[in-house]
Amino acid sequence: QVQLVESGGGLVQAGDSLRLSCSASGRTFSNYCMGWFRQAPGKEREFVASISSSGGITRYADSVKDRFTISRDNAKNTVYLQMKSLKPEDTAVYYCAARPLGTVNYNYWGQGTQVTVSS
Repeated sequence: QVQLVESGGGLVQAGDSLRLSCSASGRTFSNYCMGWFRQAPGKEREFVASISSSGGITRYADSVKDRFTISRDNAKNTVYLQMKSLKPEDTAVYYCAARPLGTVNYNYWGQGTQVTVSS
């Protein structure tokens, strides 16, 4: 079992920056690929970004590429999502998730943190 706790959400204005954190506990953090997802009201949850277990490989949704940066600190069991140039359409609940090495599904999810971007 891996427990994930997100933090750092809030209300910001368009163009502002925000950094989300996700703290993991329970198992060896470096054995997991990590991802960020988001869900806006009335919409399905969507992929935002992911990072490999070592941090060497990252992927982004086209909608956030060049604005968001995912990173991780395995010594602190934490994954981050740095968001800049935020837009109102980035408003959503953001979730971090963990995927064990060698698997395809994200099996562990945090409770989510709300990000609201006002215009």
